[in-house]
Amino acid sequence: MPKEYRTIQEIAGPLMLVRGVENVAYDELGEIELVSGEKRRCKVLEIDGGNALVQLYENAAGLNLGSSKVRFLGKSMELGVSEDMLSRVFDGLGHPIDGGPEILPDERRDINGLPMNPAARAYPQEFIQTGISAIDGLNTLVRGQKLPIFSASGLPHSQLAAQIARQARVRGTDEPFAVVFAAMGITFEESNYFIESFRETGAIDRAVLFMNLANDPAVERIATPRMALTAAEYLAFEKDMHVLVIMTDITNYADALREVSAARKEVPGRRGYPGYMYTDLANLYERAGRQKGRKGSITMIPILTMPEDDKTHPIPDLTGYITEGQIILSRDLYRKGIQPPIDVLPSLSRLKDKGIGKGKTREDHADVLNQLFAAYARGKENKELMVILGEAALTDVDKLYAKFADEFEARYVSQGYRTDRSIEETLDIGWQLLRILPRTELKRIKDEYLDRYMEENHGINNSESHPDGADTAQEKAYDRTPRA
Repeated sequence: MPKEYRTIQEIAGPLMLVRGVENVAYDELGEIELVSGEKRRCKVLEIDGGNALVQLYENAAGLNLGSSKVRFLGKSMELGVSEDMLSRVFDGLGHPIDGGPEILPDERRDINGLPMNPAARAYPQEFIQTGISAIDGLNTLVRGQKLPIFSASGLPHSQLAAQIARQARVRGTDEPFAVVFAAMGITFEESNYFIESFRETGAIDRAVLFMNLANDPAVERIATPRMALTAAEYLAFEKDMHVLVIMTDITNYADALREVSAARKEVPGRRGYPGYMYTDLANLYERAGRQKGRKGSITMIPILTMPEDDKTHPIPDLTGYITEGQIILSRDLYRKGIQPPIDVLPSLSRLKDKGIGKGKTREDHADVLNQLFAAYARGKENKELMVILGEAALTDVDKLYAKFADEFEARYVSQGYRTDRSIEETLDIGWQLLRILPRTELKRIKDEYLDRYMEENHGINNSESHPDGADTAQEKAYDRTPRA
């Protein structure tokens, strides 16, 4: 029987000091019993001799210093895991909130997980199709990769996250694929949007959702991604599933870290965030990957909103250090009505070379990717020159590049949030766009691919609709593209 303590000395915000404790360890789970019989959970943050500083998972309202009892349970926080978690919705602490029964767990796991031995990691090299051209074609997601999305306040990262979660799959295999979705500090409206989006498309059958709302305690927000990753590890490494973990919004998570750090009166680091934020984020992100000898894998897409659109802010900055690239959303593209507004030039997937090519996507993928990047970059430069010098200052080829940039945004990047493109469709659209330019300009593509794909009439479905049913004028008028 665990000892009970009535020695609560002080309560300050989410923290509580208990004196005279024995054999209590860091991160140990505790239970507070109020006079009314209500029980609340807490965990140990710090031990100093016989004094324990604990953090409350619920609020401190109604806690009486003299009459409330604390008992420490001798274990850290655990999650009961089972395959039955698929198609269920949980709160940030792993309790079902979808009206269904409690989960009967196959086992209980510590939410902090076990570190993966670097020597046991397998290199990520299998293509994951998200159905989004700007990702699949140019910044390819690979199985076992950590690829964050850098968004900004007011941009539609929620729609993009829901789209990836609905459409993502591993090509060329019939092995089971699951999505674990962790939402931290979101509004009830957003939470409802995600749940309904999953249900209406049937994607919820292969998904596990953890929802932490903005009015939930900060410490629950810190536990939510760990709960999600524990469920993902079980499905990946025990049930041999390919698991995609999507976490939104990491900024809310980091703010919860800062709140707890401030309550502990720690010396702040950059912009008030704790100095250990790098370590804390690495503990989350590094739980993704593949293991040698195991079929399953964890691929991770953390989503964060950059405060003040600043990518040098500590949260995107540290995330960029740990992860393997980034997908950046652009406010300018959003204003133009591009959906999703992915800015492909500053975006990067460091592992894309490993996941594309013959046997994975298509043999011409790498060449098309390089040529599209180069042509779009030059097209944007020419458009800027056109603003400064006027159209008359550009050569005919420069004007074609400027046209290419416009058409590239309108047709390749902008596809809406309901369109699921195969990698073949994406590559064919790329070829269709490259026909705007003279063949002599396509210096980054091998002649054999030019001979094969330039002459083929890879028609694009011009009735492809945008999310709100608004077929764009650019699509209707697109058949005017000149041929080399």
